[in-house]
Amino acid sequence: MTVNLDLIKERMRRLLGSRLLWVAVLVVCIAAVLPLWLSVYALGVLTAGYYFGVFAMAWDLLFGFAGEVNFGPTFLIGLGAYTAAILNNKYGLAIPWCAMAGVVSALIGGLLLAIPSLRLRGPYFGLVTLVAVLLLQNGIVIFAGITGGEIGMTVPDVLSLSAVTNYWYGLAFLVVCGVILFGLSRSAVGLILQASGQDPIEAQALGFNVTKHKLMAFSISAVFSGMAGAMLVFYMGTASVGTLIDISIGVQIIIAAVLGGRRTILGAAVGAVLLIGVGEFLRPLVQLNTFAVSALTLAVILFFPDGLLGYALRKREAK
Repeated sequence: MTVNLDLIKERMRRLLGSRLLWVAVLVVCIAAVLPLWLSVYALGVLTAGYYFGVFAMAWDLLFGFAGEVNFGPTFLIGLGAYTAAILNNKYGLAIPWCAMAGVVSALIGGLLLAIPSLRLRGPYFGLVTLVAVLLLQNGIVIFAGITGGEIGMTVPDVLSLSAVTNYWYGLAFLVVCGVILFGLSRSAVGLILQASGQDPIEAQALGFNVTKHKLMAFSISAVFSGMAGAMLVFYMGTASVGTLIDISIGVQIIIAAVLGGRRTILGAAVGAVLLIGVGEFLRPLVQLNTFAVSALTLAVILFFPDGLLGYALRKREAK
């Protein structure tokens, strides 16, 4: 009992002495007072960025730690989003129940996809997830009577009509998800996932069930992706393929996670908010917008392969 207490004290000491923790607290405090100065439009951009931040963090857990490249993160997001939207639009179910159903839908769909896919090696897992997105897109178009098809589907209920309130919802959701995912990544489970992703043969030799832990990572990623997808629907008031499931959205999520820093979790959120913010700032450039954002991302990947936060942490450790 004494040993356990000492261990807890040691972990708390390390946590409270972590510079990353206090930087994160400072960033959250600054974000909390932004509604006092920013316009409604700017708050809307940041709110969307916060939900994309959760998407990117969930993706980073699977790729950064488990080592599985999910080329179709929008498959899980879309399942959660459309399940919530359909239940609210067709049956008038309350937002909390719709969100919970979205999580269950994403989890079940994720498990049905992951259980056979994780048996594959090399790039095949990534290809399976990419094909799953295409199947979901086509399914939404085929069953347009239920899903709204290419036009999309509006929901009668929204989180709030106030931009400030929606901002608080988005920020709180990002912080809670960030704390959970970051804590998980630094736990024993996170270490096992990291070992499984870097050297699955050695991890298997040490007695770890690599497939089970990767399936766990995929399930956790599905839960957070589905929840964030449902929340985004009730923030925007609509669900559509172009804003939730399109492959280009998945590419943005992947870029955001890599831009912020692989295996950092928090860096993925930073990358998502930065990517959304820069994209909106450069929107007046019209066609050059995508080119400028892509060029910036390419430069970061080439010169800072660990991502922005990953580079900062590595530089601090080198001192």
